[in-house]
Amino acid sequence: MSAELPWLPFLLQTADSLFPTGAYAHSLGFEESARLGLVHDEATLLAFLATQIVPAQCAQELPYLRFAFEAATRGDLAGLCMLDHEIDAWKLAPETRAASIQLGVRRLKALRTISEAPLLLTLENAIGSGRARGHHLLVCGVQAAIENVPLEAALSLSFYQALGAVCAAALKLIRIGQDGCQRALRQACRPAPGIIARSLEIERKRAGWFNPLLEIASMRHARAEERLFIS
Repeated sequence: MSAELPWLPFLLQTADSLFPTGAYAHSLGFEESARLGLVHDEATLLAFLATQIVPAQCAQELPYLRFAFEAATRGDLAGLCMLDHEIDAWKLAPETRAASIQLGVRRLKALRTISEAPLLLTLENAIGSGRARGHHLLVCGVQAAIENVPLEAALSLSFYQALGAVCAAALKLIRIGQDGCQRALRQACRPAPGIIARSLEIERKRAGWFNPLLEIASMRHARAEERLFIS
């Protein structure tokens, strides 16, 4: 099995909560959503995942991960920098934008400690010179490309992590137990094969998603008097 899946140990290592990206400190707008009462139990958590997270993954997040993967596979630094600027532009809330950069730069730094892939250093230098900002999606696409992770495996992981991050935050923010989170996560992940397949068909000029609830929540969160998460 290991000979057939040489990329799997690397993927598991970089997906584990032990990998130092600092993701545990961010809710990416979910904390304020919970504060507003939009999510308060298992049913509303599932509804939130299905209406807020999954559509954005399908129409925008996963396509951009694919674009980054393809540019990294070509070794196209200019293309990666352009994608990074586009991601920066569509992350409307300053707090969410800053969180994406923080997570991406931390992931890149951690990757540099375990991989000698030249593209990682090249991207790090581009960020240092201001050519790119280092958004998390971009770094994840580069990560998959340098270790020959199959695209659909990278997309599947990203989809799961987006939903899992919300569930992890929910455990701290609403009255729900581990079992409730796992049931909601399982139900939200059921359409993953179809979501990933549809994301592969989206052209760059048509990639995008507009539902400002999370952006508004993130902007409110930045001014909250009490905060458990950074974002």
